[in-house]
Amino acid sequence: MYNIFEDEDDIFMGSPKSKFLDVVFNANRGVAEFELERIMERMAILEMMLNIEDVEAFEKTISQYAWENKDAIETKVKSLYIESMGNVLTQCE
Repeated sequence: MYNIFEDEDDIFMGSPKSKFLDVVFNANRGVAEFELERIMERMAILEMMLNIEDVEAFEKTISQYAWENKDAIETKVKSLYIESMGNVLTQCE
């Protein structure tokens, strides 16, 4: 099956991750910093919303969830790379 998101099959010669890194490393530093800060802030908000008290149990839960949902997580990660790359590119224009 054809998978446009993989390096060897992608007509643009790169995965969403590799293209995101290309964009971030070559974009205006301020724009790239803003996007990375936005990502970190969202992670902090999500963790705070979960109100985590037992960090060790939380890490175990994350590992188990990641194992059980590997394909869905991989798809979501690719989507987030594309979204963030778009954010950087639109701000650099």
